[in-house]
Amino acid sequence: MTGLRLVLVLALALLGALPAAAQSVLSNLLPDIEAGALVEGADAFGPVRDDMPVAPVLAGGETVGWAFVTSDFVSTTGYSGKPIHTMVAIDGDAQVIGAQLVKHSEPIILIGIPDARMRAVVAGYRGLDLVAEAVSGGTAHELDIISGATVTIMVIDDSIVRAGLKVARELGLGGLAPEAAPTGPRFTLDPKAKAADDWMALEGDGTLRRLSLDVGQVNAAFAAMDDPRASARALTDPPETTFIEMQTALVSHPAIARALLGEAEAENLAAWLDEGDHAIAVFGRGLYSFKGSGYVRGGIFDRIVLVQNDLSVRFRDRMHRRINTVAADGAPVFNEADIFRIPADSGFDPAQPFRIQLLVQRDVGAIERVFTTFDLGYELPQHYLSPVAAPAEPPAAATALATQSETDAHQALWQRIWEARTVDIAILGGMLALLTAVFFFQGAATRHERAFFWFRMAFLTVTLVYLGWYANAQLSVVNLIALANSLVTGFSWQAFLLDPLVFILWFAVAAALIFWGRGAYCGWLCPFGALQELLNRIGRALHIPQWTLPWGLHERLWPIKYMIFLGLFGVSLASVEQAERLAEVEPFKTAIILNFVRAWPFVAYAAALLIAGLFVERFFCRYLCPLGAALAIPARMRMFDWLKRYRECGNPCQTCAIQCPVQSIHPTGEINPNECIDCLHCQVLYRSETTCPVVIKKLRRREKIGTVPDLGRSVAGHPNTTRKPQLEGTSHV
Repeated sequence: MTGLRLVLVLALALLGALPAAAQSVLSNLLPDIEAGALVEGADAFGPVRDDMPVAPVLAGGETVGWAFVTSDFVSTTGYSGKPIHTMVAIDGDAQVIGAQLVKHSEPIILIGIPDARMRAVVAGYRGLDLVAEAVSGGTAHELDIISGATVTIMVIDDSIVRAGLKVARELGLGGLAPEAAPTGPRFTLDPKAKAADDWMALEGDGTLRRLSLDVGQVNAAFAAMDDPRASARALTDPPETTFIEMQTALVSHPAIARALLGEAEAENLAAWLDEGDHAIAVFGRGLYSFKGSGYVRGGIFDRIVLVQNDLSVRFRDRMHRRINTVAADGAPVFNEADIFRIPADSGFDPAQPFRIQLLVQRDVGAIERVFTTFDLGYELPQHYLSPVAAPAEPPAAATALATQSETDAHQALWQRIWEARTVDIAILGGMLALLTAVFFFQGAATRHERAFFWFRMAFLTVTLVYLGWYANAQLSVVNLIALANSLVTGFSWQAFLLDPLVFILWFAVAAALIFWGRGAYCGWLCPFGALQELLNRIGRALHIPQWTLPWGLHERLWPIKYMIFLGLFGVSLASVEQAERLAEVEPFKTAIILNFVRAWPFVAYAAALLIAGLFVERFFCRYLCPLGAALAIPARMRMFDWLKRYRECGNPCQTCAIQCPVQSIHPTGEINPNECIDCLHCQVLYRSETTCPVVIKKLRRREKIGTVPDLGRSVAGHPNTTRKPQLEGTSHV
């Protein structure tokens, strides 16, 4: 019972390896920040306020400003899909007196941009006047964008301005006051409203709004910038040439959707949107694309952003779909026409004005660009709205709901995510059920060598293509580093549940460690492991020579991966961030998550490992993988030994040891469970009538006495034999 309890504790800990959601980001990060590094002349931080995650910045005991982390106030999700934590300090005049990029998971350094350059851009926000930003709607400053990091810079800029305004208003800095609740009549969409079916009429009544820019206007905007290189690279087309004509409409209103898209497409759009979601249609033509060509699966459209008061919505690829046909009569011909979904939890109000901000870029060097922005304002015409009666004084229960805890909000979020990924969850569940059946009934599964080989190749292909490249469900030693940190800071089930496939895989790994050890994951469900084995099979087909390391050298190389894991674990005790950077020893991010779209050193490293794997099968798994080492440690507590062995295995027979793909069988015949990947090839050999000397010997003996062994069929020449004595075998230890 004690062993089972320990396993359950470890499994629960693996599933909860994240910091507590209730604690503010500022509280977690503040102990590691030097006040003087954030604000010049400051020497300490005061205690974090009880009413909001803001801490006073002190100089000589006097408060000179207020520090906060942007992700405590606004969404700061970047290209990586993870928050970008920026610490900002503002003074009593609502001016930024310090800004520091504290923590991020952006792949900036992967594309050749030094992290120091990003931090310098963030530090450049010192002196930003938030009062001016409040008056201008966040456009009173110039955006200092780094080519190749457009999305990241835009997210940081947006978060500094919006979070800064929220803090300044709450604290009454610079004369800013908290935004008053709307006092006039409130409105909602009127589903009974009608829309014109003619394009010109839709433009005329404001259903469609337009932004038109010609080459002359764009050249003038860049000429007004401080950078002379921008005007020096002016467009040479005639000034009246259309640079871009962009039009937009709120198509989550059913009448507008029917008018622009047609009845069938309007129904498809309604089915695509979840409850509470909204959507805009954006049409464009001219020299410039509002989408660009740089976005990829999982990426962000970096040229447009929806802005409404302090809210901004950036559109990812899964929030997008193309428009193939425009149904409205007299519609112009557009180069591109697309629909972008606005999630229900974004806080967007379709009855309030908003704007689409267009980012325009200009090359000023081989790899350098400058940027400027233009706005397309939109306000839904009044006849599409209906008034909402003023609410009565809310009861206590409603007030409690309005002040919903962060934990409840996270729970609602992960539940929506799981519902949206039902198909992915079902596919992964099917894969796990099939693999479990193979392990439980491995005798039947491995009876036919060729059929099992192709089954394994097919399963590994699904693991690589679906789990890896499509779903990005690649487990990593970083998860275990987070576990070590969470044991000190606490953990949140809700946060870990935000990635359902990773959650299910870790749960499956925890269960598999009890029954089979680490091999169930490493040998079947690891996308990078699958990539290595499939490439090795291709290499064999191309007659690439296979190298078998001498047993003595091979055995001495095993500990390297354990040393790497223990080194990473030791570093994590001092700095989790440093350990996560060193965890790049795993090529998983390069080869699986980012599909080799990284800076050349990372690609070269991953390629070198894969090339080594062409000659030594699963080279990385055998000697370098820290995740495999970490899983091997608790796997020693497994409860069963499933792999069957003969007494003759190892003495004198060495067939399985020689043919084991990862050399996990000792010359003496024992299978090392710490190195075994449960590929079941030894079980195929265990039943082979053409390869296993023990089976062949028993077959010959039975032929002499007119009997057959228990191999599932009669020996040739004895079809009527009914007595089938079983082969003697033992399980490995």
